[in-house]
Amino acid sequence: MDMRGVMRLDFRTLAVSAAVVVVGISAVGVAGATQKASQKQPKPGKVTFAEHIAPIVYKKCASCHRPGEVAPFSLDSYDEVKKRADMVALVAGSRQMPPWKTKPTDVPYANENRLTDAEIQMFQRWAEDGAPKGDMKKAPSPPPAVKDWSMGKPDLVLQMPKPFKLGATGTDEYWNFVIDPGIKEPVYVQGIDAKPGNKRVVHHIIAYLDDSGRSTKMAQGPKARDGGYLTTGGGIGTNPSGSFGGWAPGVAPSMLPAGVGYLLKPGTKIVLQVHYNKSGKEEIDQTKIGLYFLKGQVKAPAKIAWLANPLINIAPGDNHATFTQTVTLPADAVLYNVMPHMHKLGKAMKATAVFADGTKKVLVDVPDWDFNWQLVYAFKQPMSLPKGTKIVIEATYDNSTANPFNPNNPPKRVTWGERTSDEMMLLVATVSTKGKSEYID
Repeated sequence: MDMRGVMRLDFRTLAVSAAVVVVGISAVGVAGATQKASQKQPKPGKVTFAEHIAPIVYKKCASCHRPGEVAPFSLDSYDEVKKRADMVALVAGSRQMPPWKTKPTDVPYANENRLTDAEIQMFQRWAEDGAPKGDMKKAPSPPPAVKDWSMGKPDLVLQMPKPFKLGATGTDEYWNFVIDPGIKEPVYVQGIDAKPGNKRVVHHIIAYLDDSGRSTKMAQGPKARDGGYLTTGGGIGTNPSGSFGGWAPGVAPSMLPAGVGYLLKPGTKIVLQVHYNKSGKEEIDQTKIGLYFLKGQVKAPAKIAWLANPLINIAPGDNHATFTQTVTLPADAVLYNVMPHMHKLGKAMKATAVFADGTKKVLVDVPDWDFNWQLVYAFKQPMSLPKGTKIVIEATYDNSTANPFNPNNPPKRVTWGERTSDEMMLLVATVSTKGKSEYID
């Protein structure tokens, strides 16, 4: 998902307009809250599904791997897991699944969905022993059926103006559907839940805000139909006035902390951008979103911070092009989550907070970048960052023929841009600030 916003390199002087592909973003995080799987250590040779495997799978895998969700098969029963025991052990051992890309850092995450070494060993021993069932009376209950709205009934449900017809073949398309929320007074949105109308073709969704009226005009232009308009490579065709989340496979909805929310003003339009993949046949979609309003006192308005380095310049053949960006906070801030973003040349990204006394805290550290799993990492406790704190962002790229995801063959020089074949170096974060700050939308 590409977001177009105003970004400032030093929070003070340099503004550039750019787009952001945000895959896997929600109001504050990705699939599920932290849930500790059973750490009961079995005796050698006694790993069973009922006592040891089911507690892990049901808590860390079945949110996607069950009927009605996005995974291609279910893992919500013994029979389903048993027939894939070897594969489950393999992807768990390589940490491909569940998708949690950051290494452990200096700050705990509220939404961590990472297997422990002990859990990985149990998967491997279970598969090697023939996947024994065990006493199912000791097994936890399978996860409940998928609900329409997992956080309860939304305060406001909005949907695309009309059913949208997507063609059978061709390249991916980004369509932007302009929706009037119809509110009469300002509200703060604490959470969002997005419901793709057709999961076969909806790759991801993002809800932008536009108070300029320009998106409404574009929805009536030459590239418009069915209440939406087409953009090339992402972006909504104009600088949004903000955003408050979206949906991607594996993303579970969740709320910002008590008293924190995104401001939605009367007259502001919601531009629902939907990234479509073609399925080989004509498809119909009518995606909707549910908004959850902040109740009670507003303690801290939340906004999106864009920490970007649009000066990246990656030479062809360079398999370890590294760039560093340092941003100094011009005001006290509270940080709720971070999301690294690069494109297909991305290799690694790390962000570190450096305090005035020299103390450092790693915020996120993704050593093996995967364009298909761009996750939001929400902190267990909101993180206070005093004025003057430096955010140091390090990013590495592989622009060689050894990179199987390189969109150019032979490799060519790549700079900042919104197309997937371009590159970005960006850290997106949800923050609130004390005092005026220029670096947030």
